[in-house]
Amino acid sequence: MRDKDVRLAVRNHLEALHRDDIDTRIVEEMGVWSGSVRVDLAVINGELSGFELKSDSDTLQRLRVQADIYSRVFDQVTLVVGQRHAAKATDIIPSWWGVMVAEQTNDGVVLQCDKCGSRNPSPDPDLIAGLLWKEEALIVLEEHGLADGWRSKPAKAIHQRLAGELSFSDLSDEVRRALKSRTAWLRQSVGDVRDMAVKQQSGPLPPPPGATGCDSVMLDTPVTPTRYR
Repeated sequence: MRDKDVRLAVRNHLEALHRDDIDTRIVEEMGVWSGSVRVDLAVINGELSGFELKSDSDTLQRLRVQADIYSRVFDQVTLVVGQRHAAKATDIIPSWWGVMVAEQTNDGVVLQCDKCGSRNPSPDPDLIAGLLWKEEALIVLEEHGLADGWRSKPAKAIHQRLAGELSFSDLSDEVRRALKSRTAWLRQSVGDVRDMAVKQQSGPLPPPPGATGCDSVMLDTPVTPTRYR
């Protein structure tokens, strides 16, 4: 079972789950912490949810670092893992993460909900503000009357001002709004002052009303991966 087969199964599941919600956006390889790490799939709607994929052909070498960073940014995180790594990976991730186990069958990759996740108990406002490009962060400062004397400041200082001045709820709303309305998700270098790096994205896609917890990640039917030459 290859990473691209698991990715396709999860992507198909998320697109089916959110098909009727125009307020949802699904992004692949979303950069976090100035693009130094990239979550495999992110779902942006009323929450910011991350999906990290570890197929049987992957290693868990980076998972501990990824778990630490993702746990500072995302409202919910789900680990999608092959059976080979399931037990060990579950010991590495925080207890509030959800877990889905990916299994290769004759019909394709099947995803089973192994553990329902819960909401992040300790997000980091500075890292959440850092998801914004500098231009986006300045727009938020302007809208809240906080931009005077800050337009020429470095991106990091602007992010810190946002995190310090806005309530966590307002900050989260502003960040999600900017991410959903972003039109150019170009790959950015780690040193870019705009901070966020993304490889691919798809246009507004959606969650059914009332879907929470395991309902948002559960898949009972097999997804047949695309055949690759």
